[in-house]
Amino acid sequence: MTKGAQTREAVLAEALDQASLRGLNGLTIGTLADRIGMSKSGLFAHFRSKDQLQVDTLDHAAERFRTHVVLPALREPAGEPRLRTLVERWLGWDGDADYAAPGGCVFAAGAMEFDDLPESPVRDRIVAHLGDLLDSLATAYRSGVRAGAFRDDVDPEVFARECYGIVLGHHVTARLLREPRADERALAAFERLLASVRTDTSATSPTPDQEAS
Repeated sequence: MTKGAQTREAVLAEALDQASLRGLNGLTIGTLADRIGMSKSGLFAHFRSKDQLQVDTLDHAAERFRTHVVLPALREPAGEPRLRTLVERWLGWDGDADYAAPGGCVFAAGAMEFDDLPESPVRDRIVAHLGDLLDSLATAYRSGVRAGAFRDDVDPEVFARECYGIVLGHHVTARLLREPRADERALAAFERLLASVRTDTSATSPTPDQEAS
């Protein structure tokens, strides 16, 4: 990797941290330059505009998410192991895992920040990346159906959105409400969802101590 590429990677890592804490609209070339001690003209040479900085930050986040969440899940067997790893690591991405941004999932926060704003390159990129995340969940479900682990009469797209609802709920309870049992409750909700789609209805459901009150 060239020195310029290394600098760009370091800048994008800091940009992601700042976007997770201040929101994407709080991320500008000026604020980032002040944070990392670079000149605005130096950063402008890398990104050219505020929108491009925000889009590139989202792309950096998506690649980091793929590395730390999606790829580890794909190394697991199809079915429950793969989906459980995907969701558990996703919750870590939104929490305090060593691969998480300090303010949690920038996609969850960005969805709330940009949902009612006019179309823009940044909003479009959030939509595209969230679509990719939902596709990953639906694909993982389909692979579980082929492996005989999950029911084939459940719409994978609906399952994906139910999973995402659990992650969004976790984002609110963990980041805004600061509930100490947010992870536990999100995982209990996910286990109940898995229990509803298993092909073997006699499979063990979550025990009472696994479920959060």
